Amino acid sequence: MSAFVPVPVSASAEPWTVPATGARADERAYRLTSIDMLRGLVIVVMALDHVRDYFLADLDPNFMDDPAVSPALFFTRWITHLCAPVFVFLAGTSAGLMVLRKTPAQLAGFLATRGLWLILVEWFVISTAFSFAPLGSPGLGGRTLVVLQVIWAIGASMLVLALCQFLGRRVCLALGAVIVIGHNALDAVWPSPDSFAPAATPLWVVLHARLREPLGPLFVVFSYPVLPWIGVMLCGFGSSALFELPARRRQGALLLAGIAMILGFLLLRAFDVYGDPNHWREQPGSALRTALDFLNVTKYPPSLDYLLATLGPAAIVCALAERWSGGLKDRLVLLGRVPFAFYVAHFYLIHALAVMLGAWQGFPAADFFDMYYFFPKGYGLPLWGVYVVWALVIALLYPWARWVAGVKARSRAWWLSYL
Repeated sequence: MSAFVPVPVSASAEPWTVPATGARADERAYRLTSIDMLRGLVIVVMALDHVRDYFLADLDPNFMDDPAVSPALFFTRWITHLCAPVFVFLAGTSAGLMVLRKTPAQLAGFLATRGLWLILVEWFVISTAFSFAPLGSPGLGGRTLVVLQVIWAIGASMLVLALCQFLGRRVCLALGAVIVIGHNALDAVWPSPDSFAPAATPLWVVLHARLREPLGPLFVVFSYPVLPWIGVMLCGFGSSALFELPARRRQGALLLAGIAMILGFLLLRAFDVYGDPNHWREQPGSALRTALDFLNVTKYPPSLDYLLATLGPAAIVCALAERWSGGLKDRLVLLGRVPFAFYVAHFYLIHALAVMLGAWQGFPAADFFDMYYFFPKGYGLPLWGVYVVWALVIALLYPWARWVAGVKARSRAWWLSYL
């Protein structure tokens, strides 16, 4: 699920291999290691983004729009833009490959149950990890935080895909492309897409804009506007036939698609007429600052420019990954096979480490049982310290991921598909 759905592939889709994991090969399905490696790579990069949230000193949530932002901080954030589009697209791809072994009715049931499961996990499990305050966040006036991010977007998109997949993969691809390419035409209709809509805005606004809404004892943050993500998942589902091609044709098609998307991004962004509501401009006396502004595309909701700039490189990595080998690839493949287990655990670990660092820096531990936005002033680490903690998080979670991968490889229990 979150691309956190297993990736079964027909026996004709080769090459497929299983890296050494300390467990038997996964007997539940043939796997394309390029997909697993790509998913493992973005899981690792994703962890960097969340470590930055919880550990960077003097965190400014709008630092990407600061003309004076350091290039190191800018690219620390920018590289993590790859994560959500890859997760959502590969979730659709995984579902599309299941048409080889499930009837449309079976696939609809699979997607519906997993979509609901993901939304529940986001609501109760991930939101609790975010705040460590399930009975009420002090920074939110005692309301319980419910934050709906990428897991919510994947779950909601799966519910839509459960219906759309009856139309077939080609129709889903066309529908997804229309949404991805066309949704920026709504920028003038919906509230400003790169800021949170006012509380008085009706809930349907979460289709295309972010929303913060107090609802009784809850404070709900719709962080991922769902309409464009539905389009991304439909595109992933519709493109899944590509992964059934022989290896050489598949790699060539992915490489061409990646190059085309990157060129499309450069052209659209250069003309700056359509594709992103955040327009760039030449920065006086600095080519670097102009380049950073050029690359500062909109994630909430994911603009057409944003999706081209992220899915393009991802397609190229996926095309080349099958030719790579070695220990690093094996470890990324392993992480890519248990992304959901890693995702849930990494939030709890990161927040727990933040509590420990805060106590070590002399703050009351209770100050950190809240959203990171409300952490006390003076807490945190410089950017290099963020990278140290990131490496520590990956090292601590790898044995957990290895164990989960081993359990999934040895067992056909139905409930393991939810992990």
